[in-house]
Amino acid sequence: MAEPYYITTAISYPNGRPHIGHAYEAIAADAIARFHRQAGRDVRFQTGTDEHGLKMVQTARDRGVEVADLAAEMSGHFKAMDDALNISYDRFIRTTEPDHHRASQAIWQAMEANDDLYLSRYEGWYSVRDEAFYDEKELIDGEGGAKLSPQGTPVDWTAEESWFFRLSRYQQPLLDHIAANPDFIRPESRRNEVVKFIEGGLSDLSVSRTSFDWGVKVPGSDGHVMYVWVDALTNYLTGAGYPDDMDGVTKWWPADLHLIGKDIVRFHAVYWPAFLLSVKLALPKTVFGHGFLLHRGEKMSKSIGNVVDPIELSNAFGVDALRYFLLREVSFGQDGSYSAEAIVTRVNAELANSFGNLAQRTLSFIAKNLEGALPQPGRSDPADAELLATVRDATTIFRNEFSDLALSQAIEAWMRGVFACNQYIDVQAPWALRKTDPDRMHAVLGTLVRAIRDLAITILPAVPASAGKVLDQIGAIGRDHAALDDSGWYDMLAASDFRIVAPQGVFPRLEVPAEPA
Repeated sequence: MAEPYYITTAISYPNGRPHIGHAYEAIAADAIARFHRQAGRDVRFQTGTDEHGLKMVQTARDRGVEVADLAAEMSGHFKAMDDALNISYDRFIRTTEPDHHRASQAIWQAMEANDDLYLSRYEGWYSVRDEAFYDEKELIDGEGGAKLSPQGTPVDWTAEESWFFRLSRYQQPLLDHIAANPDFIRPESRRNEVVKFIEGGLSDLSVSRTSFDWGVKVPGSDGHVMYVWVDALTNYLTGAGYPDDMDGVTKWWPADLHLIGKDIVRFHAVYWPAFLLSVKLALPKTVFGHGFLLHRGEKMSKSIGNVVDPIELSNAFGVDALRYFLLREVSFGQDGSYSAEAIVTRVNAELANSFGNLAQRTLSFIAKNLEGALPQPGRSDPADAELLATVRDATTIFRNEFSDLALSQAIEAWMRGVFACNQYIDVQAPWALRKTDPDRMHAVLGTLVRAIRDLAITILPAVPASAGKVLDQIGAIGRDHAALDDSGWYDMLAASDFRIVAPQGVFPRLEVPAEPA
């Protein structure tokens, strides 16, 4: 039976349309999910939208629409983005769905049964934009003496009856778990931030609201809805089947990876594990807080006017070109920057001019000079084995780095294999061998076909449509990791009636649009 792998993104708050930061997280999670499927694991990949909370109520009121209608409309935009970017999710969850309400109420009742909930009165600072409560000591001064959250968002003094979760009870258990599980919070900088926050002292957390009713109803407490982060975080359990399908929970839980933005690490690495400890469920194996995606080095802002629609960006450059750039350019876990010029430069240099050109000229030559038949064994040379060994090393390093979530470094290793192939074809010059040594030409071309196949299989998680086209052009058999070790595919295909036809370019050269993104 295949080993399960459960990966989630943060669910997006749909009070506005998706931006490139949402796309970045979805693309990274999708590449990781595809990578583990290739490795033979039984993958469950969940994403979706977090539709409750005061921000949604206020946005709906400002637009003069019903909040449920706003949620349905805006959630649709996020799903459309995922579909446009070829995101292979297994479930797109909406927190307004009935099974999620059941899960949220079940986890509430389990926390209550453990005596971790009590009714009191909340008075303190609350940021509507962050949907977060802040202690006085966390606030910063804004213009005119205004109080701001650590994120720089406005805060309001809030006073209302509230249910509280005994977060303070879990201060030491959380520190013990983090110390015993170094991969629980990644990268290390995020772990250090979380440890410092916990060591500063945890206060009990207000987990219900009475000032609005758009949310999951608190069981047995009229007028209370759950604090949005209680029900938002519970989506990961909903996706595993909780509480209706405990066999599913046994299979999928704990999640292998929660992939989130660095601005919501506290909720995932402090509040969420405390809730899970309360209800006696295992903690996720890894919470990974990736960095922000900046536009020309600046944080995206509607007021600056540098917010770009990811679908428009993918239409301008191509889905796989955008996917490749984001995974290759940004060191995963750190902030990264993008611009139209950077996308064009990176994609042209590495996909169009290097891997794309390698595949194009090799397969075109075979189609033209061998009538599309796969090359025969021919006269080998030590350079052939050396190239295949180099490519094999590159693909092995790729898999090791990708397994460790070093996505950019993985693709850098893959590029070393691509560069080696281009150097090999230039030195061996099969176009010259066609006249001087046809037997040697066959060996060179056969070596290149094998190398191209292994490189295409390896890069599939990043550029699934484009790499898939390359594999289709060479009739490749097997597209999982194990297939890289299958040397029999070539002989089987060569003995068949398969023919390589003159290929269409898979990675076209890009140009900077007239109005750069």
